[in-house]
Amino acid sequence: MAPAVELAAKGFRVSYGLAHSLELSKKLDLFPDSRRIFLRDGRYFEPGETLVQPELAATLERTAKHGSKDFYEGETARRLAEDMAKHGGLITLEDLREYKVIERTPLQGSYKGYDLITAPPPSSGGAGILQMLHVLEGTNYEKSGAGSAAGIHYIVEAMRRFFADRAAYFGDTDFVKVPVKGMISRTYAEQLRRSIHPDRATPSAELRAGNPAGYESTETTHYSVVDAEGNAVAVTYTLNGGYGSYVTATGLGFLLNNEMDDFAAQPGVPDAYGQIKGEANAIQPRKRPLSAMTPTLVTRDGKLFLVLGSPGGPTIISTVVLTLLNVIDYGMDIQQAVDAPRFHHQWMPDVLNMEEKGFSPDTIRLLESMGHRVRLVSAQGDVAAILVKDGWLQGAPDSRSEATARGY
Repeated sequence: MAPAVELAAKGFRVSYGLAHSLELSKKLDLFPDSRRIFLRDGRYFEPGETLVQPELAATLERTAKHGSKDFYEGETARRLAEDMAKHGGLITLEDLREYKVIERTPLQGSYKGYDLITAPPPSSGGAGILQMLHVLEGTNYEKSGAGSAAGIHYIVEAMRRFFADRAAYFGDTDFVKVPVKGMISRTYAEQLRRSIHPDRATPSAELRAGNPAGYESTETTHYSVVDAEGNAVAVTYTLNGGYGSYVTATGLGFLLNNEMDDFAAQPGVPDAYGQIKGEANAIQPRKRPLSAMTPTLVTRDGKLFLVLGSPGGPTIISTVVLTLLNVIDYGMDIQQAVDAPRFHHQWMPDVLNMEEKGFSPDTIRLLESMGHRVRLVSAQGDVAAILVKDGWLQGAPDSRSEATARGY
């Protein structure tokens, strides 16, 4: 029996965090199969109890035996399409048969002697971290020290400018031209850098997307893996919300996502995360939605150095770039870099979210005096990172969750 099948069939112990999360997810109660499986028909799981998912085990077993063909053409596809039709859904068996996975070339860039391999569009994450790093590269922001108001200010202003560009330009490159080369060029980064005032926040209402095309040469999960031979994998996958659409496919045991929220259903109108998205990401048939997923590999002198990524909606991009900066610019070890307090700005709404633990009141007051509108939040992201140093693999679980780092 494959490990995933066995885990679903025999069950696993419900942690305190999962029990608390399920209790807070009230919408699971609205759908019969979700209520039956995840809420025990209304009785919440207690920490230490076992969650068994026999329908999911059967689905996984079919997939293990028949491969992806089962999901897109076989019994799983047929039952999913029937369930959709029964409940007024739009996905048909023909839709599933015609779906094609597309492999895209990763983005590559560099920062202070480190080479990065990261996610291409329709994810905006790779271009985001490369643009931010290039903007910061010429500022000497790190001289102020980790957690300083001056350092945070520069990083926030780089975030603000990228998210303004993201709202205007990003979408599925099979449908729209995304000026990625321009967005991650150092010439464009220099232009953005010059627009940053050293001790005053730029009001987002006064900031618009730049012109990167002029510089062209023509509740999500992340895991990181490095094996004994040095092969590395960074994988981010998502349901979008914590439990997706809260709907469990009848008899199949898996939750359906709410990825449609990653489209601009109404361009210019905020989504569930408060993000503004433009016409480039408007809904169209066969189009793939914009995402913030940022699985990233970092090398130095041709050797693997760091593997990382995170869940967290639009905060994924900020979380990954902050972890990189903590390691490269502030010299933190990987556990310190993952545990360091985080912040996020996404242009609109014009709010600087800062974790409520880790930043001093003086730092917050200084940022507010520069014009930043600070809002304290509980936690941001859940980084899975592996640092390779002197032949050793150093895994860092995120203290914000029940994450683990394991060797086999």
